[in-house]
Amino acid sequence: MPDPKESRAAARRLEAAIPILRVRSLAASLDHYVKVLGFAVDWQHQGIFASISRDRCTLYLCEGDQGHPGSWIWAGVGDAEALFEELSARGAKVRHPPTSYGWAHEMQIEDPDGNVLRFGSEPRKDLPPGEWLDMHGRRWPPPIAD
Repeated sequence: MPDPKESRAAARRLEAAIPILRVRSLAASLDHYVKVLGFAVDWQHQGIFASISRDRCTLYLCEGDQGHPGSWIWAGVGDAEALFEELSARGAKVRHPPTSYGWAHEMQIEDPDGNVLRFGSEPRKDLPPGEWLDMHGRRWPPPIAD
């Protein structure tokens, strides 16, 4: 017989988080995510909401609602450099190329609505830490004044 305490714990267990990105045109965003970023359309509802995925990464896109333009998401990848080469060749807007940080070797890709997709792999110990590009386009650390 199942343990009721374990059943209650299982009922409260969280599932995967799926970010919802606000887009201006669902049709245009789906075209970009499929052709440029390599996602597949899982389903869509009345042309205003859709689920897209690539491997184990799932995103929801919502036309004109649910969120704010310019949202950021982070997704892990086996090799940020390899993904960078693929997405660059497909015409993705590279906001910041793969850069070494203490937490990951990651890049920033921007979608047509200004949402930023951060894709990161394991940190690269063979590279020095790089500069960070914040949401305002400022580079950190700032250059040292002469």
